[in-house]
Amino acid sequence: MSAVLCAVAVLFLGACGTQVAGRETSASPTGPIPWTTAEPSGITGARLSGDGRTLLVDARVPSGKHPCMRDLKAVLTEPVENSVRVQVTFSSPSGDMRSGCTKEKVATARVRLPAPLGARELVVDQDVQFTADGAELPALRLCGQLGCTPPATGCTTASYEQALIAVDAPAHTYRDSQDCDGKWLVMDFSWRTGPACGDNTADPACSSRLGDRWFFKAKKSGWVPIAEGAAGGCRVVQRKEPDFPTSMCKSLAPLSRSLHPSYPPASPSASPSPSAS
Repeated sequence: MSAVLCAVAVLFLGACGTQVAGRETSASPTGPIPWTTAEPSGITGARLSGDGRTLLVDARVPSGKHPCMRDLKAVLTEPVENSVRVQVTFSSPSGDMRSGCTKEKVATARVRLPAPLGARELVVDQDVQFTADGAELPALRLCGQLGCTPPATGCTTASYEQALIAVDAPAHTYRDSQDCDGKWLVMDFSWRTGPACGDNTADPACSSRLGDRWFFKAKKSGWVPIAEGAAGGCRVVQRKEPDFPTSMCKSLAPLSRSLHPSYPPASPSASPSPSAS
């Protein structure tokens, strides 16, 4: 009897099974999970062996319940003057969600240098820099955004760039003015907003800018921001740092409202009056 009923169902529904009419069931992923070559999500450290020629690089790689990484290796690439360059790669199925490789762990890759590192800088994966200078060997010192030998704090272009990094200034920021005596610094800067336009356009939107003013104090680590504000004069900075020289701030004019607009909180809207019944 069930066979007869199934045959009738095939005539009307075209199939015989448990699928409910009107619902679609997505197909289950099939086939092997592919392993692909990848780079670490980050480099956490580097160190040398006792002879100064074996380099150990610590990298963050995928991890999970099942195997998530194999063939981890560090390879020397084309050297650049005064630096040794290394590329770290591995194979992983982490690009496929079925792999379950949703965590990370630190693994170590090893490479033999043709000569001791010496005073040369180590560059891993294009942009992570290490140096033996000032390091507690065998570990190498991780360099910062300004390289392995940051500019000394002073009244120089390189030092001003460090100050902009310290306040997280937007990319492509213009330094409009600065006053510096080596110990104190005040800087006005701005950045373009609006659409990307050619240099010869007359559209005001293309030249619109926002800007800011910051005050800094020199410390061993570089220029350290101490105050920010668009008002003129010394009040903003001397309220936080009374020793800031009056001669460097008394003649400061307020920033243009177009550069440093203020946005007061919106006033609460009036409640509508009850309609007459």
